[in-house]
Amino acid sequence: MTLSAADWAAIVGYLLITLVLGLYFRSRSGKSTEDYFVSGRNVSWWLAGTSMVATTFAADTPLAVTGLVYANGIAGNWLWWSFLPSGMMTVFLFARMWRRSGLITDVQFAEFRYSGKPAAFLRGFRAVYLGLLMNCLILGWVTKAMVNIISTSLGVSDAKALAICVFFLMPFTGIYVSLGGLWGVLWTDLFQFVLKMAIVIGVAWYGVRAAGGMQQLLATLAAKRAEAGPGASDITAMLPDFSRGLTGEALWTLPVITFVVHLAVQWWAFWYPGAEPGGGGYIAQRIFSARDERHGLLSVLWFNLAHYALRPWPWILTALAAVVLYPGLAQPERGYMLVATRNTPHAVLGILLAGFMAAFMSTVATQLNWGSSYLVEDFYRRFLKRDGSESHYVNASRLATVLLVLVAAAVAWQLTSVSEGWKIVLELGAGTGGVYLLRWYWWRVNAWSEISAMAAALVTTLSLHSGSLWMAMLGRAKPFSGSDPVVFAKTTLCTTGVTTLTWLVTTLLTAPEKNDTLVKFYKKVRPQITGWKAVAQLAGESNATQDLGRNLLSWLLGCAMVYTMLACIGQLCFGRYSSAGILGAIAVISAIAISRSMPKPNEWRAN
Repeated sequence: MTLSAADWAAIVGYLLITLVLGLYFRSRSGKSTEDYFVSGRNVSWWLAGTSMVATTFAADTPLAVTGLVYANGIAGNWLWWSFLPSGMMTVFLFARMWRRSGLITDVQFAEFRYSGKPAAFLRGFRAVYLGLLMNCLILGWVTKAMVNIISTSLGVSDAKALAICVFFLMPFTGIYVSLGGLWGVLWTDLFQFVLKMAIVIGVAWYGVRAAGGMQQLLATLAAKRAEAGPGASDITAMLPDFSRGLTGEALWTLPVITFVVHLAVQWWAFWYPGAEPGGGGYIAQRIFSARDERHGLLSVLWFNLAHYALRPWPWILTALAAVVLYPGLAQPERGYMLVATRNTPHAVLGILLAGFMAAFMSTVATQLNWGSSYLVEDFYRRFLKRDGSESHYVNASRLATVLLVLVAAAVAWQLTSVSEGWKIVLELGAGTGGVYLLRWYWWRVNAWSEISAMAAALVTTLSLHSGSLWMAMLGRAKPFSGSDPVVFAKTTLCTTGVTTLTWLVTTLLTAPEKNDTLVKFYKKVRPQITGWKAVAQLAGESNATQDLGRNLLSWLLGCAMVYTMLACIGQLCFGRYSSAGILGAIAVISAIAISRSMPKPNEWRAN
């Protein structure tokens, strides 16, 4: 497919806007690392929250959602919908404490909460492990998705598409990130989010129209299910088919065991970027950048509402259209781009590509800024050069950005699919979530707790995968049987159990942190006193925080609000207005209850 002059104009116009924004904020970001990485802690909630949404709206997400729906129906999205409880916990139980901490990166938490050599090792290890290994895995699968988009749209080979990403798009993103720092990332994220939402809504509209309209689309899907007989479930159902048992497999069916693991275990036990238990990564970075506690909390609340409820349906509708228009795809993830390129007017191809470039670059921008903050603030500055000037560390951050671009390109070349990257990151973080939650609420957690959790998850995951490989080579049965979703559920349950047991035993067998470290942390963050009574007595503070009950109630209401809003929008799309009205009413009532349970004006702190 060739690009017209108008298409090129749309693409060049988009690139110029992002470059201008980077140049505009160059002076504001270059004064210090605090300005470069957390925007001088002066960001409004709506800008910080929208940036979070834009970051998680990567080039891979529409493709990955299409693959999930194509294989497991709409219910397949519980792979990521299940992280909402974790996100809502960040809103009501952790956001205010993150903001009070005054940190620049969440990895600094290691030497803020713990002390001594174990804390220093934990900080340095997490900086490299998350900033380089995990970050480049994420950048790799995002790049892999963009390769699929370019190759499908323009009809070029994957090698040429990767070259475009590696030698143009990623370096260009690195330029405006290195120039504008977090301020540049935030404002380009806002522009990119508006652009790509308009694009995906347009793609969904054209896709549904190509399938004959919404009612015809639903009728065709129902006919396909009838043709498949009892071997198919309702692809439009948001919940799995419980009548098939725990491991039942069928067309458009999410196995119940996988659903249970997602909803009952995954949200609290797994580390995953953007949904870390207790918050972390670029979510914590945006909270650090907020003006005060209130803006920090509201930014994450807006993110969770937009991320889980408002944004998914254009992708899902396009995926359903792909099932009807392009059945039997060997690579279902490519179905999204087939709908986008073959059913939208050729005149908007340039705008379409600009929208996907925005999706790709918004995520890459945040990952580069976030990853370089770990490598520079938590490794280079902490362990290698402690006496440099602020301008020196800003320049080092720009060099770290280049390093991340090069490593991410190598990872993208090795990945076979987007979902492969998702699963690797999920499995490597299985079981670590519990320690990230309790370190705020239980004084007994120490640096060895986190070290043992990360080590146990890594070793267990590698052992299970290498064991499966050896079993296959020897012609013997693998440790776990079933479809890919079933094997994933069993593997992660095993890893979660081993990891959780390991860090709990380690915590009880090792000494607690020093009293002065615990007292300093308690006075600065003011966590719920229930798990800190011994430390509170040492601190001698009478004004203890006792809002856990209210926060847990808000957490439950927040989950109810978002899940019912998600279902309400889906029912509206399908023309089921009665059920949509009931769900919408529940969402509104939950929102009102949340607003009434929010802290009073004198309960917010601005530090």
